[in-house]
Amino acid sequence: MNKLDQLFEQFYNQALEDSIKAVGPVERKLTLKMNLLNLLGDFSDLEEEKVAFQPEILEIKEFGEYTRELIILPVTDVLEIKMYVLTPNNDKETYPSVLALHGHGYGVKEIVGLKADGTEDEGIPGIHQHFAVQLVKRGLKVFAPEVIGFGERMLTRDVEQGKQNSCEAMATNLLMEGKTLAGLRVWEARQVLNYIEGRQDTEPGRIGMMGFSGGALVTAYTAALDPRVKATVLTGFTNTFKGSIMSMRHCIDNYVPGILNYAELPEWIALIAPRGLFVEAGINDPLFPNKHVKEAITVLEEAYQSRPEKFSYDMFEGGHEISGRKAYDWLNKQISN
Repeated sequence: MNKLDQLFEQFYNQALEDSIKAVGPVERKLTLKMNLLNLLGDFSDLEEEKVAFQPEILEIKEFGEYTRELIILPVTDVLEIKMYVLTPNNDKETYPSVLALHGHGYGVKEIVGLKADGTEDEGIPGIHQHFAVQLVKRGLKVFAPEVIGFGERMLTRDVEQGKQNSCEAMATNLLMEGKTLAGLRVWEARQVLNYIEGRQDTEPGRIGMMGFSGGALVTAYTAALDPRVKATVLTGFTNTFKGSIMSMRHCIDNYVPGILNYAELPEWIALIAPRGLFVEAGINDPLFPNKHVKEAITVLEEAYQSRPEKFSYDMFEGGHEISGRKAYDWLNKQISN
């Protein structure tokens, strides 16, 4: 370790030392939630511009076990969310529901069984494992929005330059304005929760979330802030800041200025407690190393010591990818009972 390494280790330790306050656990939890809202950025201007939900159905396709709709959901006059809605083909009138958030790749098509060009993907699924399809086949109604910055929700300049996403452009612009891309994505996720909650075919109090990689970041912060999320699955994300995004190159959408001054990542995730939480991690994930997954799980187990049945995890043989071997059924059980 050279002197510059020592300097940055000193910065890290000082940030954590300053974050430790002599307050009770309940007060600290409430304070952290308030701080998280502030750190993500102020999007109250969007709140004032919201319009009534009047979704436009662009496509309906029937499959053996489910129906897939593609809708456009207007949120403000200039902000609309492209979203797939997957509904089980059974005799039920209402369903437990899941907000499913994809990670980096070619967008929401990757989790609903489509290729980048919009054709059906009948081959071996990629790292997202078509997880929205896996959930609807378990009887859950799935809402899968295209996360802003990906797929068909990119800035014109990035589309023209052939870039894979608009994360850098969006994040840097928002940072200059005192906001964060993570904050905008969390704000959008909570609008989708509003939409889910207001539908006649969803069951009140039975909403879950599942996110992978960057989608898990949005899922974690959304579930931490929004008590409507009964159970949460995080795949390819749970770690420490130091062991992941501070140790190697990650997309800029992972970074929230000043967040380490209040807590390390496991404590932010622990804000979800005592509601259900499932952590899934590939043992060989190079982006979120397993050593630090284990550190985070130790913190989370302590947070759930009064409700251990609400927390579970699965470390599977794999890399930065979804497994689902235990997570899908766990989520179904948590929100269906």
